[in-house]
Amino acid sequence: MTPRRALHALWLAVVPLIAAVILTVATPAAAATLTEVTGFGANPGSLRMFLYVPNTVAPRPALLVAVHWCHGDGQAMYNGSDYARLADQYGFIVVYPSVTRSDGCFDVASAATLTHNGGGDSLSIVSMTKHVQQNFNADPARTYVTGVSSGGMMTNVLLGAYPDVYRAGSAFAGVPFGCFAGTESWNSACAQGQVVKTPQQWGDLVRNAYPGYTGARPRMQLWHGVNDEVLSYVNFGEAIEQWTDVHGLSQTPTSTDTPQSGWTRTRYANGSGQVLVEAVSMANTPHNLPVQYSAAVAFFGLNTTASPSASPSASPSASPSVSPSPSRPPSPSASPSPSTSPSPSGSPPAPGGCTAVFTVSNAWTGGFVAAVRVTAGGGGVNGWRVALALPSGASLVNGWNGQFTGTTGTVQVSNLSYNGKLAAGAYAEFGFQANGAPTGTTVSCTAL
Repeated sequence: MTPRRALHALWLAVVPLIAAVILTVATPAAAATLTEVTGFGANPGSLRMFLYVPNTVAPRPALLVAVHWCHGDGQAMYNGSDYARLADQYGFIVVYPSVTRSDGCFDVASAATLTHNGGGDSLSIVSMTKHVQQNFNADPARTYVTGVSSGGMMTNVLLGAYPDVYRAGSAFAGVPFGCFAGTESWNSACAQGQVVKTPQQWGDLVRNAYPGYTGARPRMQLWHGVNDEVLSYVNFGEAIEQWTDVHGLSQTPTSTDTPQSGWTRTRYANGSGQVLVEAVSMANTPHNLPVQYSAAVAFFGLNTTASPSASPSASPSASPSVSPSPSRPPSPSASPSPSTSPSPSGSPPAPGGCTAVFTVSNAWTGGFVAAVRVTAGGGGVNGWRVALALPSGASLVNGWNGQFTGTTGTVQVSNLSYNGKLAAGAYAEFGFQANGAPTGTTVSCTAL
């Protein structure tokens, strides 16, 4: 296998990891439907557009563009991330761009995509963004972008080339704007951390993407694993240099803390104390890092609930371009349906105890992704532990939102510091990816 194919194979393994915790006693409403939108405007990248509009939205809804990883697609980003559920909770709209080219990766290298109104995939995504702003009353002042891996790279591109469109971005395991520039879609020198520039040189790449622009620059949040084997950790430091320079800030952080064991967060604020760049380094973490969906939404300021209104409708001229997605696996935010997923298995609730319910989110030949919902009994709990019994031949690949012990047989999963205490009837969820088939998996919950 060539180095490039080996790197692309690693990209294929990227599965975004759900990090949001649901704490509510209300029964969630039925999820809205993911739709594909065509005819959304200039589309030089020949991308597909998928749109999620919650059943209820804010009167002037915010808009989040969620960009998938290499070899993924918009539907996989929808099903594999937590943004749709967060949109249900907070009333914003989500756009999921989707690559159609054979390599499955976004164009973050061409001169066109790196230039304001120059073309390429970036302009296609901007067309999707403006379509939603114009036809669904989305707020241009609250329009954001986030992405993982190739999507993280595109997040840097969009903030650099279109600072007039996006107000902030959150890039997971990406590279600086312009790092991949060239005639080839894959830039090994950048991927291996061999492209090193001064802060001003990095900043100039961004400024030259839109000459003459004098408006406010978007805020940036960066996430990277120290052991990233696909896109070198060097790129994390280079991206910090780039975006602090773009904002005219020192490369010395104004604050440093540890939001979670093994994580180091540095923040770079202006003279008024506003954090314009935030960077989180994850120790002992590979390219397939645990994506923190809720943290990205909080960075954008979308984690507040505005007075809801009925979902906006597209204008009459745009409505024919919206059609239901031809196939849609169960949404993580939807109640499991016997017709689309295996029947849930779980332990019976007890006063002061807890119940655990297992649901398959996605399955394929040789593997699956699943979620387990832990619900507190009548007396609430201060902590919980789930015995996750995997069937013979199945093995844990990774997990999130819990402390996992073991990889085969009965895996013990305990709460983390932020999702252990649950009031009566409240629930938290953790998720995992496993090799093998899901049939036969059982769970039982013990209150701590």
